[in-house]
Amino acid sequence: MHFSPLKHCRACGTAVVYRLPDDGDTKERAVCPACHTVHYQNPLNVVGTVPVWGDDGAHVLLCKRNIEPRHGKWTLPAGFMEMGETTAEGAARETDEEAGAQYEIQGLFSVMNVVRVGQVHLYYRARLLSTTFNPGHETQEARLFTEAEIPWDELAFRTVRETLKRYFDDRRKGAFGIHVLDIA
Repeated sequence: MHFSPLKHCRACGTAVVYRLPDDGDTKERAVCPACHTVHYQNPLNVVGTVPVWGDDGAHVLLCKRNIEPRHGKWTLPAGFMEMGETTAEGAARETDEEAGAQYEIQGLFSVMNVVRVGQVHLYYRARLLSTTFNPGHETQEARLFTEAEIPWDELAFRTVRETLKRYFDDRRKGAFGIHVLDIA
């Protein structure tokens, strides 16, 4: 696994030890020997949309990243979910921040477990209401692509590639499902 173990207590700063907590937990956790705080490391949720234009949904909105990681690569509008929001609200916020798009959120489309980095990615379908975009500072450019025009070799993340592949497959079938996959 590629996530870093916790070294110091977030409550008091003492070096933690990894052991079974005294509460009957069956997994080793970072436990502070000074204040006895048990630190749980849980996956982060990444939420976003597959924004499409037109009655046939042939055009997908992608954003060219203006930040690391993968600066200059193309992605769907997405980012880390914030406390106090639902997955759909987070996906909508990220679409606003990264693309400045006008859209209507539709159903959940893909759920991907990216265990090696401790993340779960959730994408919703979204119907664009306009082709005017006002991307924020994290995006160099927001642009519509047909399936044939997508810069497949310039996509930022495998989760984006897998989601787009499934979107276009479902579009050809004329029915959209929910796709759940594990990204190794």
